[in-house]
Amino acid sequence: MKKRTLALCLLGLYGTAVYAVPAPVTDVTTGSNGQRLDEIERLLKTRTEAQHRQQEQLDIVQNEVNELRGAIEVQNYQLEKILERQRELYLEIDKRMESVMAAPSTQYAATENTTPLIEPVEMSGNESEAYDKAVNLILKEKLYDQAIPEFKAFLQRFPNSSYVPNARYWLGQLLFNKQDWAGAGEQFQSLVSNYPDSSKRADALLKLGITEMERSNIARAKQLWEQVVREFPDSSSAKLAAKRIANL
Repeated sequence: MKKRTLALCLLGLYGTAVYAVPAPVTDVTTGSNGQRLDEIERLLKTRTEAQHRQQEQLDIVQNEVNELRGAIEVQNYQLEKILERQRELYLEIDKRMESVMAAPSTQYAATENTTPLIEPVEMSGNESEAYDKAVNLILKEKLYDQAIPEFKAFLQRFPNSSYVPNARYWLGQLLFNKQDWAGAGEQFQSLVSNYPDSSKRADALLKLGITEMERSNIARAKQLWEQVVREFPDSSSAKLAAKRIANL
């Protein structure tokens, strides 16, 4: 009986010892898993650096775009000022022309004979300043007779200027207002022949036709007005030309 009890006690001790042995632990940071983690970290670092470089490039491009946008805004402002000045000039000249055309020819002739001769004023500065000077004689100072020699001097001094088409148109308009049909026709013809892309081509054709009509060249006038209608069917010049054709 004592032996049996002793055997059971020993068995219980051995069983407890067996169950008390700890389970083995595996190191997940070693071997292939560790290498994969290192590779992921390396890729993340490379991607982060690439993103930083891309952001720097985007910042540079954005700055350049902002500079270009600023330059374009300045140019647009300057262009708008030029166009505004031209619109004012168009209105002033058209009003002047309407008043002259509405006056009796005998009255105009009497006025023309009493007009004092104005000597051309020598210009200074570059072509833009010279052109502005001639234009301001019309817009600001209302010195229409003095503007004529200024525009003539401008055309002689700067024959290749980008302002030549406008200068010829306004010189033709000034001469037109003075009923100098030959002089006005010469300027309008030069514009029509040499500057087909001018924004004043339609109006120049219309008024060239009027100068021909005033010199009794009816067939030529009709031909020019038909050309206005054909080339610029939706323009106000075409409407005026169509009325003149209908009145022939």
